[in-house]
Parts: sequence; structure tokens; C-alpha cells
Amino acid sequence: MASASVVALPALQACGGGGASPTPAPQPTGSTQLQLDNMNASRFLAQAAWGGNQAQIDTVRTTGTRAWLQSEMTRPQSQSMKDWLIAKGYNDATVSSNVNGEGGWVNAMWAKLFAGGDAVRQRAVLAWSEIFVVSALGLPISWRNFALANHWENLEKHAFGNFRNLLEAVTLSSAMGTYLNMKGNQKTDPVTGRAPDENYAREVMQLFTIGLYQLNADGSLKLDAAGKPIETYDNNDIQGLARVFTGWNTAPGQDPQGVLATAAYRHGLPMTLNANLHSPEEKRFPGVTIAAGTDGTTSLKIALDTLFNHPNTAPFVCRQLIQRLVTSNPSAAYVGRVASVFANNGQGVRGDLQAVWLAMLLDSEATQTPTAASAGKLREPVVRLVQWGRTFQATSSDGLWSLGHTEADTSLGQMPLLAPSVFNFFRPGYVPPNTALSSQKLVAPELQIATEPTVTGYINYMAGTVNNARNVRADYANELALASTPAALVASLSLLLAAGAVSDANQALIVQAIASMPDGTDAARSNRVYAAVVLVMASADYLIQR
Repeated sequence: MASASVVALPALQACGGGGASPTPAPQPTGSTQLQLDNMNASRFLAQAAWGGNQAQIDTVRTTGTRAWLQSEMTRPQSQSMKDWLIAKGYNDATVSSNVNGEGGWVNAMWAKLFAGGDAVRQRAVLAWSEIFVVSALGLPISWRNFALANHWENLEKHAFGNFRNLLEAVTLSSAMGTYLNMKGNQKTDPVTGRAPDENYAREVMQLFTIGLYQLNADGSLKLDAAGKPIETYDNNDIQGLARVFTGWNTAPGQDPQGVLATAAYRHGLPMTLNANLHSPEEKRFPGVTIAAGTDGTTSLKIALDTLFNHPNTAPFVCRQLIQRLVTSNPSAAYVGRVASVFANNGQGVRGDLQAVWLAMLLDSEATQTPTAASAGKLREPVVRLVQWGRTFQATSSDGLWSLGHTEADTSLGQMPLLAPSVFNFFRPGYVPPNTALSSQKLVAPELQIATEPTVTGYINYMAGTVNNARNVRADYANELALASTPAALVASLSLLLAAGAVSDANQALIVQAIASMPDGTDAARSNRVYAAVVLVMASADYLIQR
């Protein structure tokens, strides 16, 4: 892209910024009201999906947020990653990189995130993938493309279903079984001293369902008489639950269509039980004792039912979902309202995730423009990239989605399904040390990966992406029509990308930079658009989703 003046943008003061509540303004009318409606619709789209263009903003305004969201959640799933891999030939066993490599799932995943017709579902899947973490870095298996595809498809299938079904599908998946050592886990052997692996038992409690400490219904900590948090489980509970997750291994079977190699096909099947390898001992864990001799299938059902029905699960899971989509520091009341819907959707059903999504995204704390310093969240790099692609209707010039992610100085800084550990790229309770956030006891999960190298890498990455230098290219027809009027161009980008949050002062700085660039030719106008997009997406006003 053409060079532009450096735009100095204000540093983040808190995750969401803000300050004292403003003096109430007169009720807006006419064009002012339309502008506010556009901003609110854009803001809603940023939370529910990946933002949107003006046509999508108009649709939300005219349809209404509830009706729009209900309709979007019932859209059919886009082409599965497995089918995409097969269509592109990644099932060909004669190509060694197909068997042992990982390039296929990367392309398949970007294809879904950028171009899938179920944008809301894909946004939900990204959120779930950061709770039920599986990383390609921990899958030293053949045909890992298809193991990762199955994990993504499990999250898709159950994203708006019931949490209990989602929990079981993830538990029995080949990818999770490999990643957290449940696959091939065996009962105690007193001769060799072997004991059941405790990895999945620990993480399914700590990270996927109940967390480390007992919670009130609104997600706040329960405290003992000394004012200290109360642990939800201890090491004996981990050992007892670990016995439940024994005897499970790769399912048998071959592809009846003859399309997939046996190992690839089996990655798409739930693990099955070998009763001879299941621990027959009594199994104790929080609130439950499973009698000795209980079969493995029944033991698994009891364990998952127990975790699903635990009073911690609703607030623990709902708070994380709110953090992923809406705000890093939701109020206890907000968490409580959403968790109550998880506990009962109004019809006596627990774990109804469609109801949870509606409650979360239509809550007043999500829909009202925030003023508190604790409101909002840092947009994670993947969300920024996909928002760019969705907003400007990016397409692939060759049918592949080669977006790169490894070069340190030009890296996006994040890649779904490539987290460094089961704790994701960032922890939900991360507090940046020695900051205003820490002094206010606020969390900012995404700031855990916001370092000097990653910030620089992100800017360089976007500069080399928004200029359509890759095979994934945006449609800037509307923006090119505004390129000769920088103020209109920047105002439009502020609405589409930041829900109108780019301040007048920062818009003026960006306009000044764009106006200093040549105009008059197609190439010059394109360079103006590229520069404007990068500068808006580099601004603190954009980076903080509010």
C-alpha cells in the first residue's frame, strides 16, 4: 500500500475505556436517529457475528435484532470441513503431506470463517473452540486434518443445541481424546503400577464445566467463613473421575463410501468403549459416588450429567461466552441473567444454547452503548481478520484460503486450533500486570497476546492483506467511490468496522493522512482505501469492541 503519515492514536486506558456518564442529550430525530440506529446495528453485528456491510446493517435495522438472530441461528450449516477437504483432494493417501501434514484444515477453516453462509454459527464455533480447546500442536497422529475437522463439526452441530450434548460430543471426539489423553486411557494395573491418566478428568472440570472454585448463581465467588474461595474439587475427585474416562478408544469401522482411509474415517466417529480396559472400582467425584462394577457407558453418563447439572456450570460457562462475544468484565447481574436461562430456558430445559445466545446478545448490558470503564473487550486478531473479510465480501481467487500465520514480523498473532496449550491463547481471568486494569481489578483476556512483537506483526499482516496482495481479496467498490472524499470514506469505515466508535479527533487524523496521498487514478484511489482500512483497524477506537 502507498505510504501515509503516521497517525498517533490514544493508548488504551482500560479494556473498554470510558469514564463518567455523559449528560443526557436530547432525544435524537431524523438523520441523527438513523445514524444511531446504524451504529447500534453495526455494534450488534460485531457481537453476534463478524460485523457487516451497510446492506447487512440495514437488514438488522429493519428485521429487528431478535428476529434476525433467531433466523441466523437456524441457518443450515455451511459445507463441512471434512467435505471441503475431500473436495480439494486432501483424502488422497498417496500424498504424504495429506496423511501427516496440516495444511488442509487451515484452508478449510478459513473458508468457513470467511465464506460460510452461517456467519453467526461460525462466530459461536470460534468462541466454543476457545473453551473446548484442541490444538494441532498436540495431535501427533496421522490424518490430523480429519480429526480437527471433526472437532470443528462437533462444535458446529451443537453450537446452538444443548450443552449436555455438546459436552458429550467433545468428550468422545478423536481429537479431544488424543489431545487430553483420554483415548487409550486404561484402568489401574497393580503389577506395572499404571494408574488412569488424569488429564481429561482435570480439564473437563477446571476448564470446560465447573471451574476451580464454587460460584454463586451470578458467577461471583462463594467464600468460606474466613473469606476465602471454596475449591470445587480436590485431587481425590480428579482420581475418581479419571477412572470414568478409561477404556475408551478409537471406534472401529471403514468408510462405506470408500472415500476416506480407515484412520481418517475413524477420526469422524465417537470413541467406543472396551469394557475390559475400564476401571471397575468405585468412582467418587464432587457430589457423586458411582458404585464399583458400574459399566463404562453408564459411568460416563453419570459423570457428564453430574458436571452438566452442577450449579457452577451455568455461570462458569456463560461468563466465558459473554467474555468472548460482548465484554471482558460483565457485571454479576448480567452473568446471572444469562446463567438463569442456561439453568432453565423458560420451559424447564437446562442447557438450551439457542436460548442462552438470545439472552446474552439481547441483554441490556450488551445492547446499550456502555459508559463504564470496565465495558468492552479487545478484539482478538482472528476476529479482526474475519471481520475485514466479511465486511468487504472477500473471496478466494483460487479456491484456497492461504492466509499465512507463521512469520513473526508479519504474523496475525493467533490461529484457531493452534493454541499453545489447553488454556487457549489467553486465559479468561488474565490481568495485565502493573497496569490501570490491574489496579481496578479488571481482566483483559486478549491482552495476554498483545505484546510489542504481536502488535507490530498484526499491523504488518493487515497491511499485506487489505491491499489484496494475497489470494483472498476484498471487494472495495463502495469504498473506492468515496476515496476522493476522505472524510466520507473514513466515516463509512468507522461505521462498518467500529460501529461509529472512531472519535472525531482520530477520524480527523486519518482523514489528514489519506488526503495527503495522491488521487486521480484507480491505483491511487485503491491505495487511499487500503491505507484508510489499515489506519482504522490499527486505532484503539476500533481495537476495543464496545
